[in-house]
Amino acid sequence: MATNGVNGHMANGAPRTEDIVIVGGSLGGLMSGVALKTQGYNTTILERTPAFLLDNQGAGIVAGGDTIAFFEKYDRTGKPVAVPSYKRIYLDKQGETIYENEQRQNMTSWDLAYYLLRANYDRVESAYLDGGRLPEERKEDGRVRYRYGCTVTDVVDEGDVVRVRFKRKDEGAGEVEESLTTRLLVAADGPSSTIRGILEPEVERKYAGYVVIRGTVPETEVSQEALDVFQERFCFFHAEGIQNLTYTIAGENGNTMPGHRLLNFVWYANFPEGSEDLERIMTDKDGRRRRITIPPGMITWEAWEMLKAKAVDRLPPQMAEMANKTKNPFVQAITDVTSPQPLYMNDKVVLIGDALAGFRPHTVASTSQAAFDVMCLVDWLDGKTDRKEFIKRVMQYSRLIQSRGIYIGNRGQFESLPIEDYIEDRNMMSIPRKDLVYPEWTEKGLDSM
Repeated sequence: MATNGVNGHMANGAPRTEDIVIVGGSLGGLMSGVALKTQGYNTTILERTPAFLLDNQGAGIVAGGDTIAFFEKYDRTGKPVAVPSYKRIYLDKQGETIYENEQRQNMTSWDLAYYLLRANYDRVESAYLDGGRLPEERKEDGRVRYRYGCTVTDVVDEGDVVRVRFKRKDEGAGEVEESLTTRLLVAADGPSSTIRGILEPEVERKYAGYVVIRGTVPETEVSQEALDVFQERFCFFHAEGIQNLTYTIAGENGNTMPGHRLLNFVWYANFPEGSEDLERIMTDKDGRRRRITIPPGMITWEAWEMLKAKAVDRLPPQMAEMANKTKNPFVQAITDVTSPQPLYMNDKVVLIGDALAGFRPHTVASTSQAAFDVMCLVDWLDGKTDRKEFIKRVMQYSRLIQSRGIYIGNRGQFESLPIEDYIEDRNMMSIPRKDLVYPEWTEKGLDSM
């Protein structure tokens, strides 16, 4: 494997005739597709969901520096991707502000980012483009294919290429088996990555002992008391076994105008492995015990009533109000998972984003990790960096941010700390990447990868 671009290809001006296959059609996969398309690479995205468009995840996202940098570089819609938050505040149990500081951050939503990426990748039109435009194709753009209903079953090394085997849902014939060959497979299929499971079967996604409950409420439907602390602010509450943060995100169809936005809450709560309450929460309306996520609309009435009662008992009144007024809450088990390396099969398979390392949400960096990894990958493919530098960048980033997420998550959920410690921990996660100090241990083993 040459070091000036994968297989030396494409960095030397050779024709870009073969598709790069991307597994995963959510944000990480689409970021890969958009960046590679813009650089002239042909791509095929394989998404397992049997629908042309993914369902709205109903989630807010803190748009970190790498996410903003990605959209500034690659977005051609001209639509704003984020809502600003100008201040951080911390509440006590009575809902009184006990700490605040001026600190701008950018907040977006999963659905706005998704539709902007689809517009840039395969020119999907949507109401999310209001205030923007559908990008025109350029002659230097690579060709794209977005294939849905494709579940990858195996990846086989065949020398100069890898073969990706998958089952595709066919309207008339049920499932049909297909395969593609590629000189580069990008695994962007999330923290439960099928590709990582094939390559690293001993790597497990482990439950951390607590869950996150998430939901949104239109800013027009909350009380003035709630608006006063949440609107265009990043608002926190900490207590033993509890963390809650709430902030403003874009509303319906990505509307960022005041009065049309959503308030997004993220509530962490401890539920030990095997406990009756965890089983109740993670069993959906159909009686299926979900391992990781209860999607919007699938939580049982009994489980949600229990959680709302806990909100009233444990949270400040403004945050309890959010839990009581949200219409489509969802629950995710907090987990840890990481791959020991990003490259496999003689550099023909690369893991990016959550497939490489699934961060705890406290890091507010999962989307930024995908953006960062993709930009590093393009630099390597285009010959701007070498293989060793690519590995160093993505591994240092993933190991450092993951370790920090575990550190502040465990302290916040399982220790009783003074508010000053919580604030210091949160501020740690806001350090710009260019100012991060990477520990020496992340260099170990680099030459063996």
